[in-house]
Amino acid sequence: MTVRLIPYLVMNGNAQEAIDFYVQALDAVPLFKQTFGDMPANPEFPLPDFAKNLIGHASIQIGESAVMFSDAFPGQEHTSGTQVTICVSMNDAAQAERYFNALSEGGTIGLPIQETHFSPAYGIVTDKFGVQFQIFTEIGSQ
Repeated sequence: MTVRLIPYLVMNGNAQEAIDFYVQALDAVPLFKQTFGDMPANPEFPLPDFAKNLIGHASIQIGESAVMFSDAFPGQEHTSGTQVTICVSMNDAAQAERYFNALSEGGTIGLPIQETHFSPAYGIVTDKFGVQFQIFTEIGSQ
């Protein structure tokens, strides 16, 4: 099993600007980018036209490390200074569920762990210490 901790930056509509900045400032290499408009539509959360070009998910590599980004989804609260979460990325969906459940004890579930179009097991939880984690299972894992 492989487990990595990856900083995840949630931006306020300027994720692409931040990515471009880190490419210049830190010789970052863009690895992946998907806008909200590229993602499958969800009728429960309609996407306003202005948000279609905002970053839904992106990742860059800086040296040996990765950093992930997204813009806050329209209507999602964003507070500068609290936009950094920790993404626990792994290749084992059962382990992802165990980690999620353990971090949930005494914490708050932001998004129950579930299969999504980008992960077999993905969820968001804030632990009892106020640290927000995104549990992410890579596509192609069990």
